[in-house]
Amino acid sequence: MAEQLTFDLPIRTALGRGDFFISNSNALALAMIEDWENWPSRKHTLTGPKGSGKTHLAYVWAEQSGATLIKAAAVLRDAIPELAAQKIVVEDVHCVAGDAEQETTLFHLHNMALANGSEILFTGRNAVQHWGIQLKDLESRLLGTRNAALEYPDDSLFFALLAKLFADRQMFPTPDVLQYLVTRLERSFAVAQSTVALLDQRGLSEKRALTRSFVAQTLSSVDSD
Repeated sequence: MAEQLTFDLPIRTALGRGDFFISNSNALALAMIEDWENWPSRKHTLTGPKGSGKTHLAYVWAEQSGATLIKAAAVLRDAIPELAAQKIVVEDVHCVAGDAEQETTLFHLHNMALANGSEILFTGRNAVQHWGIQLKDLESRLLGTRNAALEYPDDSLFFALLAKLFADRQMFPTPDVLQYLVTRLERSFAVAQSTVALLDQRGLSEKRALTRSFVAQTLSSVDSD
């Protein structure tokens, strides 16, 4: 069998609906987000661990609904009227926790969007009650919003996730390599991302093909560090 070679090519993250792999750990969240025309009060929150697919699912919804995506830290007070006039995804709300000015800005955006009849999706790491929002008015509105939670991946999703992360880097390991990683790695999206990045970097620097033996050797070297 010919060896698979690894090239220093740009990473192209695939974020379309067809690239979102469905399993028991994310099917309910996907269904809730895709049912956006029936969202209670026209708003929703999307939560989950780091790297769990929040951004991907937010892009899926934005593509379906025509929404604009913006980071919570990038929302400007002067831009609220324009943003509130359209469907919008506000990403990584947990990142502005404790920033009084930014929390107030998001509170006004929330209120104006709903007053305008616009749908709004907030995303953040882990459960809303753990975001650390200090502005009680904003916290109460977020806690009162229906939530879609992404869970840690099961075997089928983890296999698909690894395949996607490699494909984003234009690397295509054989199924036995992917299965070895599924059984070897901690069931974490963040670990999957860091492992794929490591294998890409090592493969390039050592000019090695992405074989099972190379993967095993690389992971063993990390464990021994």
